[in-house]
Amino acid sequence: MKKYLLPGLIILLFLVTRLYKIAQIPSSVYWDEASIGYNAFAVATDLKDEWGDTLPLHFRAFGEFKLPVYIYSVAVLTKLFGSNEITLRLPAVLYSLGMIIAVYFLAKKITKKESVGLASAFLLTISPWLFIFSRTGFEATAGLFFFFMFLISLLLYREKRYFIIIASISAILSIYSYNSFRIIVPIIVVIWAITQKHKNIKIEIVALGLFLLSLIPIVRLYLLDAGAVRLIAVGANGFVGIITNYLSHFDPRFLFVNGDIIKRHGFPGWGELYYLDFPILLIGIWRVIKDRNKLIWLFPLLLILAPIPAAITKESPHALRAILMAPSLAVISAVGLVSFKKYFLYVTVGIYLIFFGFYYRDFSTKYNLETLSDWQYEYKQIFSEITGGVVTDRYAQPYIFALYYLKYPPEKFRKEVKLNQVSEWGFSKVASFNGFQFKP
Repeated sequence: MKKYLLPGLIILLFLVTRLYKIAQIPSSVYWDEASIGYNAFAVATDLKDEWGDTLPLHFRAFGEFKLPVYIYSVAVLTKLFGSNEITLRLPAVLYSLGMIIAVYFLAKKITKKESVGLASAFLLTISPWLFIFSRTGFEATAGLFFFFMFLISLLLYREKRYFIIIASISAILSIYSYNSFRIIVPIIVVIWAITQKHKNIKIEIVALGLFLLSLIPIVRLYLLDAGAVRLIAVGANGFVGIITNYLSHFDPRFLFVNGDIIKRHGFPGWGELYYLDFPILLIGIWRVIKDRNKLIWLFPLLLILAPIPAAITKESPHALRAILMAPSLAVISAVGLVSFKKYFLYVTVGIYLIFFGFYYRDFSTKYNLETLSDWQYEYKQIFSEITGGVVTDRYAQPYIFALYYLKYPPEKFRKEVKLNQVSEWGFSKVASFNGFQFKP
């Protein structure tokens, strides 16, 4: 019973801090959450998305395509409990918790140290980088969970051959959860294929074939549909721009001082990591370098790969697109943390809890005051009071907020909607439906 105490306390700390006022903080849903929530509502209503496509693999929205795993997760909860902020955000809590447990298991399995697994889970639980994403409707949390299930399955394949099929399925779910993993997962597949001794070729071919088949809809989306429009719109400018963007994710100002400038990605005035993480991380890097266990280099490898999806876009550094850095840094720091002597270890953990206490206090009391417009709270006010009229698109894509907050019948919307022309950025805008008109 004693061995379950610390894991249980970490899980309890995670759940309490994520579920507290989950529907009220942040103050409202932002446009991607509204799109996810309404499409989940539409699927739960008649198995079609907002535009009438039956159970799609890619959901058309705002000139881009949202991925299915998180939307269908919300759809299940919506069917059971209705459409609201809790059913929209709860999957992020559950996927993030699952990811933390997966990281605990992977770190423990690779290092053969329970303490490293527990320290990794603890540091992730209190991490400012993960915090906001783990209590709001961000698809990346699903991608992270299935990515680590993919890694665990590859590791367990050494013991049981059927785990290669589970690895393939997990990889597929990861790339259909969040776009960053459409870049990282294939890189890991290639590295694994090159570095491993292949004893069960037949089952590996089956697993690889399953994964390659899953890529067909993605290739079709980018070659034959308009899926490349969004990539062109957000793509970085040239090789130098990509390198600059990549290195920006290791800038101490981003990591320890200011964090992401996008206020939906964190709390203004707090870095992605605590100042205390800096020396602990350096010690962890040194311990990894000295360790003779080759598998432990998986985590520095993930840290190197993590910023690539963000580096090829214009907005950098970008905490969300580079979210794989959070667990990678946590495990490396955990390796450093557990090298301390017992008394110093307890003191350090206590200091971490104090840092997290201040962060959580500020988040609970100040975050909404500083980020109302960033979470497009104005639309929540508008569509809580009116059911028609002219609405400005100043805060972007107002129609989706009308649909979400009014729980507008999907079939009725499909019949009434009228569209504007697609903009130069590839974003389509709804001009009107029912009694609403949306104008600049």
